[in-house]
Amino acid sequence: ALNHIVQNAPKYNIEPNKRHAFPMSALFVYMMYTPAGVAAFQNEAFNAAIRTVLRAWQDFLDSKESRVVLNMGDEGWLSPSACEFNKLDEFVIPDRNAPHWGFKSFNDFFHRQIKSAERPVTRPNDNKVIVSANDGTVYKIARNVKKSDSFWIKSQPYSLADMLDDHPMVDSFVGGDVFQSFLSGSSYHRWRAPVSGTVVDLKNIDGLYFSELRSEGFDPTVGTWSQGYETAVNTRGLAFIKADDEKIGTVCVMPIGITEVSSIMHTVKIGQVVKKGEELGRFSYGGSTLCLVFQPGAIKHFTVDAPRSTDDPDSGPAIHVNAEIAIAH
Repeated sequence: ALNHIVQNAPKYNIEPNKRHAFPMSALFVYMMYTPAGVAAFQNEAFNAAIRTVLRAWQDFLDSKESRVVLNMGDEGWLSPSACEFNKLDEFVIPDRNAPHWGFKSFNDFFHRQIKSAERPVTRPNDNKVIVSANDGTVYKIARNVKKSDSFWIKSQPYSLADMLDDHPMVDSFVGGDVFQSFLSGSSYHRWRAPVSGTVVDLKNIDGLYFSELRSEGFDPTVGTWSQGYETAVNTRGLAFIKADDEKIGTVCVMPIGITEVSSIMHTVKIGQVVKKGEELGRFSYGGSTLCLVFQPGAIKHFTVDAPRSTDDPDSGPAIHVNAEIAIAH
């Protein structure tokens, strides 16, 4: 089944109740919940093998052969139904008159660029205004986060040492805040700087892919109920930005892959000066989640609400990249 998947791009489905374009998630969803599946998907050697498969699929989705599904037929991602579902009118289309509308590959379509007029930066010259790094829905807002906590229990508290992979700066974030949001498969899949400053470190961490908390019960969404846990164990990136505003200090932008997401790519370099709203990186195909980690004393208050429940990752307030989410001290 995996051999078939990595040689094909996912098709669109015009019927909403059949619109599930993540074939590996469909393959593994029931296995992940069994005791044996929990053990297997936490096994280092098994995940290394899965990583090889995912990278092979990424190579295919980066190729021109993957464009076959970029068409205007009922199963094509350029069909009227798909355009409406993905809100393609908000995105940059290379050339509607060219084959496949000018997209070079399926992944080129997936991490397509948003029109700047659709996502203006809130108060770009006011360093006290912190903006969202991504489109999505708010999953959780946590304050006074601990250095180490039991992230594998049902409440899924954040554990900074695990999240940041024991980075030398971890102690400076203890007692700070975490803002986590969920990106669905149809979301804009690039992330941007929440503050203006200087990129002081970048890192990618190879982690788990299809692991979820069994204590959450069977999860038909394939891992999105376990997003707090996944911050500590999944494949993820770390981008540390030293803010121009000294009271904000350093902010960690942490993109995290869920299931099929096999690529987290930073598009900035260490030492680069970035303005609020400037692109930092992008995901390849799949759904994902992202955390902003703030040092203690940085945030005066958040200006968006936390969801009442994390049972449904889409139940939180919607956020747009570059829109205000918090005010700094």
